[in-house]
Amino acid sequence: MTNDRRIDVWIERACNLATVVASVTAAFLLRFDFSIGAGVWVLVREAIPIAVMTKLPVFDWVGMYRGVREFASLPDLFLVWLGNIIGSVLFAAASMFLIGPSMPRSIIVIDAVLCFVGTGLVRFSVRICNHTFFAESLAKGRSRILIYGAGAAGADLVREIRSDQFAPYQVAGFLDDDPLKQRAFIMGVPVLGTGREARAVVDRLNRSRSTVQEIVIAMPRATGSQMQEALANCHAAQLPFRTVPGIADRLNGKILSAQGCNLPLQDLLGRPPVRLDYTSVREGIVGRSVLVTGAAGSIGSELCRQIAHLRPACLVAFDQAESDLFRIENELRAVHPKVELAVVLGDIRNRDRISEVIDRYAVDSIYHAAAYKHVPLMEANVLEAVRNNILGTWNLVRAAGKARNLLMISSDKAVNPICVMGATKRVCERIVGAFGPESRNTRCTSVRFGNVLGSNGSVVPTFQAQIAAGGPVKITHPNVRRYFMTTSEAVSLVLQASTKSQGSEIFILDMGEPIRIVDLAENMIRLAGFVPYKEIDIHFTGLRPGEKLVEELSSKRENKWDSYENKMRVIHENPLSWSALSIWIDQLLAFLSPGNDSEIIGHLQSLVPEYTPSSKRAISSRPEPIQAAEQSVSSD
Repeated sequence: MTNDRRIDVWIERACNLATVVASVTAAFLLRFDFSIGAGVWVLVREAIPIAVMTKLPVFDWVGMYRGVREFASLPDLFLVWLGNIIGSVLFAAASMFLIGPSMPRSIIVIDAVLCFVGTGLVRFSVRICNHTFFAESLAKGRSRILIYGAGAAGADLVREIRSDQFAPYQVAGFLDDDPLKQRAFIMGVPVLGTGREARAVVDRLNRSRSTVQEIVIAMPRATGSQMQEALANCHAAQLPFRTVPGIADRLNGKILSAQGCNLPLQDLLGRPPVRLDYTSVREGIVGRSVLVTGAAGSIGSELCRQIAHLRPACLVAFDQAESDLFRIENELRAVHPKVELAVVLGDIRNRDRISEVIDRYAVDSIYHAAAYKHVPLMEANVLEAVRNNILGTWNLVRAAGKARNLLMISSDKAVNPICVMGATKRVCERIVGAFGPESRNTRCTSVRFGNVLGSNGSVVPTFQAQIAAGGPVKITHPNVRRYFMTTSEAVSLVLQASTKSQGSEIFILDMGEPIRIVDLAENMIRLAGFVPYKEIDIHFTGLRPGEKLVEELSSKRENKWDSYENKMRVIHENPLSWSALSIWIDQLLAFLSPGNDSEIIGHLQSLVPEYTPSSKRAISSRPEPIQAAEQSVSSD
């Protein structure tokens, strides 16, 4: 304890001593109508030492002096109440024993009330002085803000600003849409109007020489639509605005962070985030050996983090990206030192390496996240897309015969594909679906993703970089729409599907309606404090090769069933014949040697007849499609 802290504690002890003496004296004065005779003064002189000897040690014992008075709050008030209750009980018992029946019982009750009030005032004295006498001087030079959201987060923000004498902010008032809170006071701060009245509230305050410089949105639990409405209202007020993140982001130091850069990604979804049950997931991972391919990527690394929390017997992180794999290794070893972690460099195109890793670590569950995913790049590199995505998955599936589960991460671009990347992912879905009936030991599942917010190379970090550079923000087409999901939703879907799978299904998360990319860009620009098309321009560059205007999650030919918690959809389809699929792969290998893109694309169409290439490299006559096996997979 520092000297200043010791001095403050002894000052508080001295004040409490004076309070105990004063409360006993005042109790006698009130009891006898301020007319105390000589006999009663004898009782006062006897009662004061007893009160001091019984109460002050109790105050120390319950921990009344552990808190700092500058930050006194309800837990401190509870300790004051507890100390006074115990102290008053002991005081009453000691008085009855030492003084006897001549001690009026009403004195005990009056003293208890007065002592509680007095010691409470001592405990909160610093806060009372700061807010009452120094508030005006502390407010000089501070930026006045409006807080959008008069809930718990808004109240916490007021409390934090008030407790920091160096905070550069002063709260002018709240905005909130709850009718019950209109004209109410939250921690002494008035609710000045609704969100739609933001402009009128700001004008009114500015006319009264109480200039407002900024609006802080304190709604960490708001849905996407609520957040978008709040952004529009703040934009109408023509003031800079920012958000207060939820508790997880606050612990990471993102409170009152730079506009736009640290917007919680779920606020961009336009829907409430989906939260799935982890109970069965934990049972499927605890004590098992788990392999994650593509472990250095956005999804793979988050899978490793979540799996490590669930205490596997061994976590095998497999990737060919050396530097990124090194970074995720350091992170996992620092956060989960007790988890057995095997970090393995390798390429899924090398079947021997995959088989060696699965055998060495007795892998029980496989999460396959390794793939090439960038659409325009794969259009220009057909051979590499096929080798990595299709042959890599083929190698992994054939090496996974001893594993209990295999889950492959697919894409919404696999539905009625027009790009090479989508076609390869659809082939991978068919490979995984066909291996289940062939293996009989391994439950094989695919999970179909939308766009993952914040993943490497995705639209959100791209827009953030363009906004930070002063624009323009580049979008391919004004009508482009995409399904979006957060990384946590994506990983939740993967882990949940791995435990719910019966084999050969495709799981899809219910992601609501697709979001217009231009709306996403405009909201991000506004959140950064700029005006779209004026301060930050938006340029439309035209659709790139292989891009659709609107992605799909399933085709009309696919049968869908509602699944667990009504948040996932399950697609069942007749699996391909494994022997026919093996022949198709052999033919693909033959086409890869000369490297003719048109022949390869034509061969992809034989397995994925719904594939309609956007490029002109496809062969003119479509080959006969490979038929599915006769057996079907039963629905849930």
